[in-house]
Amino acid sequence: MALDPTEQHLRHVEKDVLIPKIMREKARERCSEQVEDFTKCCKDSGILMVVKCRKENSALKECLTAYYNDPTFYEECKIEYLKEREEFRKTGIPTKKRLQKLPTSM
Repeated sequence: MALDPTEQHLRHVEKDVLIPKIMREKARERCSEQVEDFTKCCKDSGILMVVKCRKENSALKECLTAYYNDPTFYEECKIEYLKEREEFRKTGIPTKKRLQKLPTSM
């Protein structure tokens, strides 16, 4: 069984930390309805949120877990990471800094 050439070039930290970080961010965006429902329930329930928000918490976990366990989603996030890494290697500027707006006044 041959390894994917791009897979050979990923370090442990990239596979286990950086790509999963992208997955978490994207999954939260895609589960935004469940995130919103859970957040609203917590705000409305105060200290009783652990008891009152079980349904919303379960729905959120189910949505997020579906993405975390989806190999196609992993590949999508890996490709995004590799593009960011390639751009960083070309420019030396991290994606977040590159996307920040420049000051308009001098």
